[in-house]
Amino acid sequence: MDSIAKGKMEETCVICDEQKGRGIHLYTSFICMDCERDIIITDTSDPKYKYYLTKLKKITTPEIFS
Repeated sequence: MDSIAKGKMEETCVICDEQKGRGIHLYTSFICMDCERDIIITDTSDPKYKYYLTKLKKITTPEIFS
């Protein structure tokens, strides 16, 4: 049974690449609650911080056409 049939919409997290139902949208990308929390609590000297920066660089601002 897919996520729509369950009545719950899941999206792929841009950080962990897993399907999650709860999180935030940053421009056109989705970040799950688990990754959001990890990003917030990770110290800048932690090697994971560099990993998060690399993943977040994939997020670009959408162009506005008028």
